[in-house]
Amino acid sequence: MRFLSILLLAGVTLAAQARPRARELGIPFPGTPGSLNAITDVAGVEVGQVTVIRGDGRLVVGQGPVRTGITAVFPRGHRSSDPVMAAWWTLNGNGEMTGTTWVEESGYLWGPVGITHTLSVGVVRDAVISWAVARDYDEFLWALPVVAETWDGGLNDIKGMHITRELAFQALDSARAGPVAEGNVGGGTGMVCHEFKGGIGTASRQVEIGGARYTVGILVQCNYGGRRRLSIAGVPVGAQLQGAEPCLAIADPADSTLRRLPRCGARTSGSAASVREEVGSIIIVAATDAPLLPHQLKRIAKRAALGVGRMGGIGSDSSGDIFLAFSTANPGSGGAALAQVSMLANEQMNPLFEATVDATEEAIVNAMVAAETMTGADGLRIFALPTDQVLALLRKAGRVR
Repeated sequence: MRFLSILLLAGVTLAAQARPRARELGIPFPGTPGSLNAITDVAGVEVGQVTVIRGDGRLVVGQGPVRTGITAVFPRGHRSSDPVMAAWWTLNGNGEMTGTTWVEESGYLWGPVGITHTLSVGVVRDAVISWAVARDYDEFLWALPVVAETWDGGLNDIKGMHITRELAFQALDSARAGPVAEGNVGGGTGMVCHEFKGGIGTASRQVEIGGARYTVGILVQCNYGGRRRLSIAGVPVGAQLQGAEPCLAIADPADSTLRRLPRCGARTSGSAASVREEVGSIIIVAATDAPLLPHQLKRIAKRAALGVGRMGGIGSDSSGDIFLAFSTANPGSGGAALAQVSMLANEQMNPLFEATVDATEEAIVNAMVAAETMTGADGLRIFALPTDQVLALLRKAGRVR
């Protein structure tokens, strides 16, 4: 196995993102984004990421190739232990997000939201506790860390358990405000979306309600869906895209299930084999500065599913589609014996619902647009979304000029 090792910290840097974002390509989306068009447009929110890329060639469990990482979202920044009101919801539950029983019971989220791959949830969860203990954040110890996952076992040596406590600490310590790296970074490093390269994506929307301006920010780790159902800007592009099917760069993969895929560069007749049609998961974190209580935040979390549906997601049986929403309003309420809090009226929430749906859709597209072609374990190659073809199809449908 030829050896290549890359460790990237991507808290605020966009160095890992070489491709333009969806709006820069001219893909149209409704709504008005914030200045960063990112979850960090919500004041106080910080994102930290660590990316691990090591090795190539035939899979050797425990050695690699490794294509994985961790993403951490702090509602009030990594130096604050003040909880935020929160709620969660699942569209389809074939996945994991730890700590949600207490989020449901208490209505609060303490500490960060961690996102990684399926078999490293426990490592990251325990690391969050150790990280909090080392910083005397005693409040965290009464909570249960929230860590979510999607499965990267196609491109990554997932059974090798390459995520460590030290890597989790690096992701947590790197959290910053500002631009958020997208695509093949953090927990999204080895993820596949609609059979193209997926990963981390983010977007935001600003709305006015009763003379006040509020922001909704979304971060996704997208790893779901089949190619044939992919829709972008209302156009069913997936069934019309040519080429760029998953393929193998080597002849003898250790994973026998991959042997049905064509060799990269080989001519194929008809439709190529799917790497995993309609399977996978998506994790969505929704942040807002609007004064919402937990029952209202659950309503926000539910609306994220509509953004997934716009893209062609159906919440398939094997998919873990789990969403968490929090509000940075009402600081200090979590530790008060008697707290007076502000609440936006339910009747005023429609603009926030719309913002959530729109920003979720754009965040997923941003993840796919930013992600670059990746060859991982057993030579499995997942191609980047062919944006030139996408733009041509949108132009044909009258969606772009």
